[in-house]
Amino acid sequence: MSGAPGARRRTLACSVTGAAVVALDGTVLTLAQPALQRDLHAGVAQVQWTSTGYLVAVASLLVLAGRLGDRHGHHRVFAVGSLGFAAASAAIALAPGIGAVVLLRILQGACGALLQPATLGMLRTAYPPDRLTTPIAVRTGAIGLAAAAGPLLGGALVSAYGWRSVFLLGVPPTLAVGLLALTVRAPRRPEPARARAGGDPLGALLLAGALGLLVHGLVTLPHPGAAGRAAVALAGSAAAALALARHERRAPHPLLPPALLADRPVAAGLGALLAASAALSGTLFVTTYFLQDVQRLDPLAAGLRFLPLAVLMVLGAAYCPLLQRRLGPRGAALTGGLLLTTGVLVLARLDADAGAVATGAGAALLGAGFVTLMVTATAAIVRHAPEAHAGVAGGLQQTAMNTGPALGVALAALLLALVPGGGFVPAHGAALPALALVATLTLPAALALPAAGSGGPGRGTRQPAARRSRRPFCVRS
Repeated sequence: MSGAPGARRRTLACSVTGAAVVALDGTVLTLAQPALQRDLHAGVAQVQWTSTGYLVAVASLLVLAGRLGDRHGHHRVFAVGSLGFAAASAAIALAPGIGAVVLLRILQGACGALLQPATLGMLRTAYPPDRLTTPIAVRTGAIGLAAAAGPLLGGALVSAYGWRSVFLLGVPPTLAVGLLALTVRAPRRPEPARARAGGDPLGALLLAGALGLLVHGLVTLPHPGAAGRAAVALAGSAAAALALARHERRAPHPLLPPALLADRPVAAGLGALLAASAALSGTLFVTTYFLQDVQRLDPLAAGLRFLPLAVLMVLGAAYCPLLQRRLGPRGAALTGGLLLTTGVLVLARLDADAGAVATGAGAALLGAGFVTLMVTATAAIVRHAPEAHAGVAGGLQQTAMNTGPALGVALAALLLALVPGGGFVPAHGAALPALALVATLTLPAALALPAAGSGGPGRGTRQPAARRSRRPFCVRS
């Protein structure tokens, strides 16, 4: 592993900055889209593809990118992704038309897919398992801070300098950390680990097709008149997934290692992240429209109503390591799931006259619950994954975090259409109660995580030497 303190600090800086820039890019683009549409004389569907194209590219390539990191080194793959992300961002700022923007956003998504799993893979190889929770919490706090700053920073940039400035925002940091990653000496692994990380091109192609078609179907489904296209995409995704499952059982070096997927904490962590991100994104989708279309708040005022969510995400990330030491991964995840579910239920009671206190309370519970689940589940996934498959584990974690929001928003949009009488008023609709049920799915996933003192990131991480010898993938500092 990258055992030197200086190398660890550089690795942490790369991981935190890369993850934060990707989070910032997603939030600032939302505010830039109306100005982009007007300036480039584009249609709504074309502008939608600036987001959809990016999501499809990211979801399709995340696990393959993680495998590339396992094979060629996470720092190298991170550097390629970061430098490519910087170049694509600069090119978008100079794009002459909407077609070029969409194509460059797809390229930017491919580069984002390279760097995102590497932000976790680098940490897995740089830190011993019992010290992973703190760097992951720092990374999560940076993501929350970037997501909170995005709307305010994006609004200021678009108002002062136009939509192109939003894409230039991410160029300096991604360029800097891409070059910084090249200065970190990658940890040396035994040759058998590299051999196990061999390629599976057909598996990668099938997985990319299954995930890409799934995300495309989910983001297309809520659009009027798009049910047929969405159904075809979802059917294609199911067919590709079945073909992938059959292929992976026969492949000598499968893209998705059976030992990784069979690991209970890894599977539970992925399930918790999928359900939590779906519940959070769907809830924010409904509540944002409620604040702007029903209560007639401007975007800045609506964003300020959700400020407690961002604040609790940043503060919660700092306290998650302590919570895990006291309660263990299972107790911390159960706490997060209960807070998240309660937050959705609080927001589900909002009516047309709801004030800032009720909205802020629900947002605070959402932030506290989501960050607790995210840090705990991510630590479980990364810590329990063999080092040889750290990139694949990071890719699966990011896949859950990218697929969940598409699923949550699609579910919310469908329920809003099916219960038109309620409109966007949560208390009169079915969307938020349904999303609260989705949030409760995090609870059985949490129960599958290790309890306190059982070898999780909490108090029981110090294991007898005899037991450590039977787990050769555990990294030693």
